[in-house]
Amino acid sequence: MSVETEVSHDIANAALAAEGKKRIEWAERNMPVLAQIKDRFEIEKPFTGIRIAACMHVTTETANLMRALKAGGAELALCASNPLSTQNDTAAALVHEYGINVFAHNGIDRDGYYRHLNAALDIKPNLVFDDGCDLVNTLHTTRTELIEGILGGCEETTTGVIRLSQMTKDGALKFPMIAVNDTDTKHMFDNRFGTGQSTMDAIFRATNGLIAGSTFVVCGFGYCGKGVAERARGMGANVVVTEIDPTKALDALMQGYRVMDSLEAAKIGDFFVTVTGNRDVLRAEHFAVMKDGAIFANSGHFDIEIDVAWLEKNAQVKNRRIRHQTDEYVLVDGRHLLLLAEGRLVNLGAAEGHPASVMDMSFSDQALTAEWLVKTAASLVPGLHEVPTEIDKEVARLKLASMGITIDTLTPAQVLYLNSWDHGS
Repeated sequence: MSVETEVSHDIANAALAAEGKKRIEWAERNMPVLAQIKDRFEIEKPFTGIRIAACMHVTTETANLMRALKAGGAELALCASNPLSTQNDTAAALVHEYGINVFAHNGIDRDGYYRHLNAALDIKPNLVFDDGCDLVNTLHTTRTELIEGILGGCEETTTGVIRLSQMTKDGALKFPMIAVNDTDTKHMFDNRFGTGQSTMDAIFRATNGLIAGSTFVVCGFGYCGKGVAERARGMGANVVVTEIDPTKALDALMQGYRVMDSLEAAKIGDFFVTVTGNRDVLRAEHFAVMKDGAIFANSGHFDIEIDVAWLEKNAQVKNRRIRHQTDEYVLVDGRHLLLLAEGRLVNLGAAEGHPASVMDMSFSDQALTAEWLVKTAASLVPGLHEVPTEIDKEVARLKLASMGITIDTLTPAQVLYLNSWDHGS
């Protein structure tokens, strides 16, 4: 039954709410850690009187995080962090089944994206949740009147942490932000296993291409790049890694991947995936030497890793949507280049994003960090901070328990030994 509470919203289709509710409940089955946190929040109400504005991917997994926060007493406003990642049925269900303010619909243009972002900020938040730092950036540029009321916030993407790190370095960040992205239970599992699987899923849905026997180029070998490379190799691809960091390049080489500069890789690749957090990773000089029929996609947060503007300007013909989320660019020499999901985050633009079971950890990190932040924000200086280790370990412990896994505990003698310095060999 739909909720009767009047909420603010801008969504695509209210009639999708019932279908969205089914999909949210399906995801919840695979998010047992967050479900336990939600149950506790419902009793303890740690967010009573707290307003939270969130700029995140509007997916079924995010919906369950929003439900947990609302159970804890929070007033919420959610907007989308990517124009192609919004699941319209999820947005409808959040509004009409769960009574949460949502401003998101799939395919929104740039003006609409920022209109929605500002609508979320109109609740005058005390906490902010960000995927990519656009919400924080807006607070520091055009909505500075709201900063005084901000206790702090959480950032869940590598790209956002990069931006926040620079803001901290420049002394520009006016309140504490917590790098949820950098917890082990986030970047070791969400970034690696989630991005790896969901990126391959998106490529399959968009192209139905055969990975086995192909040359698959992964641009960037951070946690996300590692995940994509592992999944591609597991499907039988000849994986090539490009990097700017010598340590990461050496790591890739010693794991058995071919390593070369991106221009050389551009000449031989059948599939390309960018996962760097930087801009113009694939650009004119790479397009100039790519094979006819080369397929490329981006699994970094923003749509600047592939120079789509150059393709739009220089292609002789653009065949839009020749397949699901696949655009074909025909260059003047007759070569056909295939771009997936408009160069946006492909695993959400052409597929459904990470599996719920891995997002269970990331969003449990987010929920528990927000609870901790409400209690401790007053003691934190403005800038970027790490999640307390005990939160990260607790999420891992709960996840193992939900999977029926037990691990060892230290004996008293082992504890004494690890905390002593006077035991010799």
